[in-house]
Amino acid sequence: MNTFQLACFLAVAENLNFARAAEHLHVTQPAVTQQIHSLEKELNVKLFKRTTRSVRMTPEGMVFLHDARHMMAISERAKKRFENPYGQEIKTLSLGCYSYAQLFLLPPVLKKLACRYPDIHPRLSVVPFQHLYRLLEEDDVDAVIGFREPDSKKISANYREIVKVPVVCICPLDNPLSQRQFVSLDDLKNEKLVLFDPAKAQADAAQLQGQLMGGRAPSEFYFCESAEAVVILVEAGLGISILPDLFIPPDLAMARIPIEGVEPVSFGIYYKSVQGNAPLKELIQIMKGQV
Repeated sequence: MNTFQLACFLAVAENLNFARAAEHLHVTQPAVTQQIHSLEKELNVKLFKRTTRSVRMTPEGMVFLHDARHMMAISERAKKRFENPYGQEIKTLSLGCYSYAQLFLLPPVLKKLACRYPDIHPRLSVVPFQHLYRLLEEDDVDAVIGFREPDSKKISANYREIVKVPVVCICPLDNPLSQRQFVSLDDLKNEKLVLFDPAKAQADAAQLQGQLMGGRAPSEFYFCESAEAVVILVEAGLGISILPDLFIPPDLAMARIPIEGVEPVSFGIYYKSVQGNAPLKELIQIMKGQV
């Protein structure tokens, strides 16, 4: 495996078109095709499903995408490290999460961190939920930002709580529920539901979703792959949802209603150790005071 193969793979993954990938790399299309075939042979998987009309990534290709980006990033850092041997040392801090909504919490935190460490170079990765903690176990990220997972998941890392987040019902402002100070689960049983994929949802929110789904027809649910998609469908008036309030942009014109009897959920950061990693230790302290 070499960096040209990886560059070809990433170009095709970005463009989903072999001709445009070749144009981007300033090589011929057969050259790109040959490199992809060679890479697939080495990995013993198909990375793309190709027809005369379209190119799509296979599930194996989507899994390999993060590895390819990571290997290319290491290669680029290795090259740049020696471009100016007398330049300032670079400190890299790698953070993973499974939602862009979580990334949007970081700008003020990283701004403060950069004041303390001017040479810090954050590397932010949004990774499919099922692969996220594997990256932490394999030291591909320094920390993972997210909600506390059930003990049954047996994550080999330390957890530091940053904030308690209420789970709320969200609905459009023209929904009668928007005038309520509190709602119960019984109040929601006649509403159409916009639901986060249970395999990706925060555990307590997923359990509440399950209670609301009981005995109802599939036509009454909309399932979404991301919290961002949930918010969009709710804002469009297709239904109501239950989400940790951290996922909901504060400037959206929708109601956030506390749910009776539902405890806030823990949001924080997983990490193996802060020993020898002063920027990570500082990041945790900043987040405690910022979020």
